[in-house]
Amino acid sequence: MPELPEVETVRRGLEPALDGARLSGMKVHRPNLRYAFPDRFAERLEGATVLRLERRAKYLLFHLDTQDIWVTHLGMTGRFQVTDLDGGTVPLDGNYYHAVRPDPKHLHVQVLAEKDDRTRLIDFYDPRRFGFMLLLRPDELYAQGWYKGLGIEPLSDALNGDWLYETLTARRPNLKTLLMDQTLIAGLGNIYVCEALWRARLSPDRPGPSLSHANAAELTLAIRAVLEEAVAAGGSSISDFASASGELGYFQHRFRVYDRKGQPCLRDGCDGVIDRKTHSGRSTFYCPVCQI
Repeated sequence: MPELPEVETVRRGLEPALDGARLSGMKVHRPNLRYAFPDRFAERLEGATVLRLERRAKYLLFHLDTQDIWVTHLGMTGRFQVTDLDGGTVPLDGNYYHAVRPDPKHLHVQVLAEKDDRTRLIDFYDPRRFGFMLLLRPDELYAQGWYKGLGIEPLSDALNGDWLYETLTARRPNLKTLLMDQTLIAGLGNIYVCEALWRARLSPDRPGPSLSHANAAELTLAIRAVLEEAVAAGGSSISDFASASGELGYFQHRFRVYDRKGQPCLRDGCDGVIDRKTHSGRSTFYCPVCQI
């Protein structure tokens, strides 16, 4: 499933085409994804202008001048594709590899975005249809249990060593479980938790109360660094993820621990071998020698 860096990569890819754009000609090719599309979905988006694009955790929020918020979750395989109908080039950020063009049978939503005398086609594909789209008023969005229960953003100033120390030491579960808890830190997923714990030299099995102030400060820096590097690299492409430009992320080539079971630890001076175990049904990759 796309994690925070992948969703942020998509947001940045869509922003040049959609920020300030007028929407028209929406086509919805099926009645539902994970959930049914909202009532009068295409009609309510017709003629609306996108005021701004926001990411909250793993959700994309398109704020419209109609006072509606178009909420999109990519699920496991959801993907936007931007095509410039005027023959120009859609600007790209970061380092990318070209992805295989998506299969047209998985195209579920299309909309035209008109901006600066240019028209772009925005397509949404989702082979497994675990993604979803909602259209909510602000008060409706903020009342949703899954939204109002989200924790702090890990790339915001709210995440700091003092906050992390006070939050994690007050809870008994292990660090892997705590960092995956979306009510504490929103959008931090399995890949980047594994990578951050490795960078901070912390075992995923350590209970929250065992953390020191120094550990919390180091872990904060590791979380921020791995997320920022992943965003700069366009996210990670494990299977289906591609950015809004149709490119694959590059960060998977920089993994230090994730999906490296049986391979030597890459930390200088460490002779450990990467192992794998399961926490709350998710694979955890770690070095049993240098992560203590």
